[in-house]
Amino acid sequence: MDGIVGLGEYLAVASALFCIGLLGVLIRRDALLMLMCLELMLNAVNLALVAFARYYANMDGVILTFFTITVAAAEVAIGLAILVALYRKRKSLLVQDLNLLGR
Repeated sequence: MDGIVGLGEYLAVASALFCIGLLGVLIRRDALLMLMCLELMLNAVNLALVAFARYYANMDGVILTFFTITVAAAEVAIGLAILVALYRKRKSLLVQDLNLLGR
């Protein structure tokens, strides 16, 4: 083995990260951890985009990744603000406690 990491290895790591994030979203009950798992899934997709861009020698995937990271930063800021407001009102971040937002 010559030490070169190929497309398959990048995609294996990206798919493992995506599956861990998906499992975290499906199993966890804490809204903050679910938000973190969604970010993990988004970063797995970004890794796959960059891997394909490198493999095909095309920078379109990298440019799309930069836009995705920018949108993810805004999403995290808004999501955390909403979670802080919900925690102040409900004193809990468990999803089953947050299902009735009008009360």
